[in-house]
Amino acid sequence: MLFWKPKAANPSRLLMTILKGLAPAKINLTLHVTGQREDGYHLLDSLVVFTDAGDEIEVASAPNIELTISGPFTEGVPADSSNIVLKAANALRYAHGVEDGAIIRLTKNLPNGAGIGGGSSDAATILSMLAQLWDVPELAPTSPAAVALGADVPVCMHAPTPVRMSGIGEVISTVPTLPECAMVLVNPMVHVPTGVIFDALPSKNNEPMSSVPDGANVDELANWLKHQRNDLLPPARQMAPEIDAALNALENNPLVLAAGMSGSGATCFGLVRDIGAARQVARAIQISHMNWWVVPTQILK
Repeated sequence: MLFWKPKAANPSRLLMTILKGLAPAKINLTLHVTGQREDGYHLLDSLVVFTDAGDEIEVASAPNIELTISGPFTEGVPADSSNIVLKAANALRYAHGVEDGAIIRLTKNLPNGAGIGGGSSDAATILSMLAQLWDVPELAPTSPAAVALGADVPVCMHAPTPVRMSGIGEVISTVPTLPECAMVLVNPMVHVPTGVIFDALPSKNNEPMSSVPDGANVDELANWLKHQRNDLLPPARQMAPEIDAALNALENNPLVLAAGMSGSGATCFGLVRDIGAARQVARAIQISHMNWWVVPTQILK
């Protein structure tokens, strides 16, 4: 989903390189909490997919690093050095001794704190884009600099490929090829604090997910999903009953083959056969819930 095009910076002969990319939403189709380390980090087991819904990023050559943020979900996103995109840019710059800068334009299309890895995907994408812009090697997902950015950044560096994520998020393994399918993302526009949800878990030592079926069609994948879990769902729905309303809206639509919650919420997903079905489901839900964020999207492979 990353592409670039040269574009004239001004009427002079100097050309500015501009890169444009997508930071895709990260969806946890499953999320099993299998333990907790002594340092407090939780052990996870999750099937992660990415979608063609995401934040948009544009970078251009510049003497210094500058960040501008726009889009429907800018509220609450810091534009100072605490922004994860700037942290990622500076981490790559430091790792390779880069003296150049970049103008970074971030368009926030994904809701914040929604359990779909918006900030982590932004960071992973900017690492790749700036490596191309500055002509330096990309950071490895396992590198200390990448891991230090956040537990979800390493898995987002594997986008768009679906993967199995375990450990505290740093152990990534391949999964069998998933069938062509789509989904509807629904967020009832409530904020669910991740740390509070983890603290409210009744058990932190649960069974891992079963192996992803090999060669499954979309019906078989949906059936497999119905036998997996998101261990964060029970405490999340207690804190935000709106999650139940979102899940009910999905589960009550006959085109939805399986439904669940991504991450710590509050974004829920409905698995469907194709993007046409996703658009039908999204329209039906949006009519009834005009204040919800509802997006039909293709699962990337």
